[in-house]
Parts: sequence; C-alpha cells; structure tokens
Amino acid sequence: MNKNYDQNNIFAKILNSEISCTKIDENDNAFAFLDINPQSHIHILIIPKKPYINIYDFNKNASAKEILDFWKLVNNLIEKQNITEKGFRIITNSGKDGNQDVMHFHIHLLGGKNLGRMITLNS
Repeated sequence: MNKNYDQNNIFAKILNSEISCTKIDENDNAFAFLDINPQSHIHILIIPKKPYINIYDFNKNASAKEILDFWKLVNNLIEKQNITEKGFRIITNSGKDGNQDVMHFHIHLLGGKNLGRMITLNS
C-alpha cells in the first residue's frame, strides 16, 4: 500500500461501509456508485477496492487482474446506462494541479446529455 494513502478518505469509508452510498455495480476489484453531487444526468464514480491514490499509482502498482476488472466494470456500466452510441465522458483528476478532491483513484463516468466542450484555453 502507498504510505501516503489516507485510510480516512470518503471512498475508503464507503468501501468499509462506514458511509452509505447508492451502489450501482461492483466486481471483485472495483466498485461503482452514484455521485452525491451529479454534474450530468448520468454521473457514476468508479473506484478500485484497494487503496490507490491516483491513476498513476493504480497503473503502476495494481495487478493486471485489478486493472482488467476495473475497466470491465466501466464497460459494463457504459452498456447498462445505454450510452455506447450517444457518447459519454470519463474524467479522472490527479494531484493538486488536476484538482483531485479525494485521494483515492476514481473516475467519473458522465453521460445522458451533450456535455459540451471539455476544456477551453483561457488567455
């Protein structure tokens, strides 16, 4: 486990059943639930069940099975939400400059409407 991982972050508490959530799906290595502050009609958070801080930590240290299970769950959710054709957005934030709020790797799966342009460069 990464020594910088905070065992008291909100996602760790959700995984430990200390905080409730609206579970959408899970498998052996990943867990999906509704975001409590949705930014789109569909806004699902997907997290690994083990303590990884960000996508870099996850990709570097997770087993091949954990990584495969994580992305299989993502694909299953895309299919179940019926957004394969119309489209969706996957976002992950990492670190201070990436505005990561919870220091447990997670992705946001957004869809159900046109999400507009992703980023515009401000001068």
